[in-house]
Parts: sequence; C-alpha cells; structure tokens
Amino acid sequence: IVRYLRGIDYEVQYIRNITDVDDKIISRAEELNISPSELTQDCINSMHNDFQALGMISPDAEPRATENIDSIISLITKLIDKGHAYVGESDVYFSTESFEEYGKLSKRKLEDMLSGARIDISDSGNVKIAGTNNESIQAAIELINSIIEEPEVGQVYEGKVVKIMEFGAFVNFFGKRDGLVHISQLSEERVEKVTDVVSEGDIVKVKVIGFDKGKVKLSIKDAEI
Repeated sequence: IVRYLRGIDYEVQYIRNITDVDDKIISRAEELNISPSELTQDCINSMHNDFQALGMISPDAEPRATENIDSIISLITKLIDKGHAYVGESDVYFSTESFEEYGKLSKRKLEDMLSGARIDISDSGNVKIAGTNNESIQAAIELINSIIEEPEVGQVYEGKVVKIMEFGAFVNFFGKRDGLVHISQLSEERVEKVTDVVSEGDIVKVKVIGFDKGKVKLSIKDAEI
C-alpha cells in the first residue's frame, strides 16, 4: 500500500508500532528465564530479517509500547473519564455503546453484536468475562454455554427456522447450533410442501431425536406430543 500511494505521488509517513509488552510476553519470558525486553528484541530482530528478505519497505518510525507507557495511560484515562472505556477485572476495554458509528466500516449493527461485554480465553482455557452491565455479562455467559454444551436427545428446545429446503427445514435452536427437521418430522399428517407447515423466521418447538455424522436431527411433530 505504501509503495502504491507513493507511486501515485502521495506523501506517506509509514508508522509501524510494536507491542513489546503484554501478559503473554511476560509469561513466555519467565518460562525461558530471560527478561521480557530480551525476548521481544529477539523477536523484533527476526521480524526485521524476515521482512528484509521479503523486500518489504522499512517504516519511517517504529514506536514501541514500552517507550510510550505514560502517553498510553494518559489516553486510556481520558477514555474512561469520558465514558468511552470501562475497567474490567484486570484490563480496560473500549465501550462500543459510546460510539454511535461503531460497526459502520464492517457494516454490522451494534444491536446484532454482543455489546457491552468482552470475552477473553487464556492459553490454559480459562475464560474471563468483563462487561458494563449485568445483562451483557449474562448474555456472554449464555453464549459461552451454547458453545460448550451439547444438545441432548429427547430434550425439547425453542428455535427459529432459518432455511427452507425441499426435504425439510433447518432450525437454529441451540445458540449457534442448527439442526434439520426432515419433511417427515414436520407433522403427523402427510406434508406435500415444507412451506405448508413452516416459513423462514418462524419460532418453533423442536425435539432432538438423534445425530447423523455430527448433524442434529430434529422433530417438530414429536415436540408437540
């Protein structure tokens, strides 16, 4: 990008920042019995060598986090004071709700995202949740549970019809989990067309009747019994 912009006569100041301190760096340095600065310098040297071998342009400046701690703390403090950030258990997070245009670039709506909460998963598998309110924290917990839990055969769940096919309907019923209701499982009566019974967007009760190569088989007619 820098080459292209300079090639069409734009004046470009190329800055590449280096995060040379964080929890993972500190932990890894302790494992190797060296200082964090030694570890990061070795990694930076390797990075420079690799980039040079690839023929990449060197930046005009390469500021490091450790050289700008005071200004970083000052900026974060201002964000907290103005309500644009909040303090979690051990970190500070940006408050997406404070920025009306958040998601504009990615064309995502804030209400469709898990707003007000942050989920961090460590290398050891520990999960930490921080949020601006109890509702967002509870939503994050439910999201995590929907990922790690498995639906049980025989249980009835509420779901949403997300796709209609000639042979049946796909229902989102368990967090991010979808299952198939075969046309034969829509009703006790013979069904000619799936759309005679359900449509996309319908909220339905479904019963888990089994698994087929990892795919979930659902029934609407059995859920009504």
